Amino acid sequence: MAQIKQKGPAFIQYMKPIIESLRELDGSGNAGEVLDMVIEKLNISEKELEITTKTGIPRTKNRIHWARMYLVKAGLIDSSQHGVWSLTEEGFKTKIENHSDSYSIYQKAKEKFDQLKKDKIKQEEAIEENEDEEHHNFDTSYKDELLKILQNISPEGFERICQRLLRESGFKKVIVTGKSGDGGIDGEGILEINPLISFKVLFQSKRYQGSVTPSQIRDFRGAMSGRADKGIIITTGRFTQDAKKEAVRDGAPPIELVDGEGIVELFERNKLGLIPKMTFEIDEEFFEEFK
Repeated sequence: MAQIKQKGPAFIQYMKPIIESLRELDGSGNAGEVLDMVIEKLNISEKELEITTKTGIPRTKNRIHWARMYLVKAGLIDSSQHGVWSLTEEGFKTKIENHSDSYSIYQKAKEKFDQLKKDKIKQEEAIEENEDEEHHNFDTSYKDELLKILQNISPEGFERICQRLLRESGFKKVIVTGKSGDGGIDGEGILEINPLISFKVLFQSKRYQGSVTPSQIRDFRGAMSGRADKGIIITTGRFTQDAKKEAVRDGAPPIELVDGEGIVELFERNKLGLIPKMTFEIDEEFFEEFK
């Protein structure tokens, strides 16, 4: 039997699990943990997660971000720009039972987008009925460019960049070892919690475009056994869902994971290699009550 095509853009399917995930998180959560919960709820395969848009953006995450943006415009999630997704009072009340409910929310949000953009020639945010959202990659232009630069530098250069990021993040005595046959350990550093407490940390840098697997987490953990209090794996790629579970498995030393999005966040936070620019856009909703 042929599959019936649902109304609206493909990202609509992610609205329900986003709302459900935020409820389970007591109303708010950082973007990463919400993304992971949505992927788990929909049982999305690693093969599907590897699919990218024409410009190289992970398609599933791109669609989840679009769903979140429309939930924001519908008034169900607040518009925090600090990586935290939070339900509004209306979001807590709203029940999404099926695709029709999600489509209604999409239509409500789309009407707002169309109203706000009706006098503008370029409707950057409005998505027409059944249009493929892959042509509208979520605001990732400079982030995508930064990752491509990192993926194309030399392995030694990437190790030194990881060293710099760790130093900027408060680590001391960060050195790159780069010894062959050392279990993938690329360097070490000291994280000082306070003048009385500090930890030795080993790190591994993976200049990937693909995924880091659970076996690679286990190999790194084995290499650092008895040599450090903590380990960090930094990659320009992503970690599989199973790799994330392996990193925090009960009974094993936890491994901190920094993926491509996390690296970009570190560059942003430390203002490294990025030139901040400020611009403004008219918030037409603000002026409505004065008309």
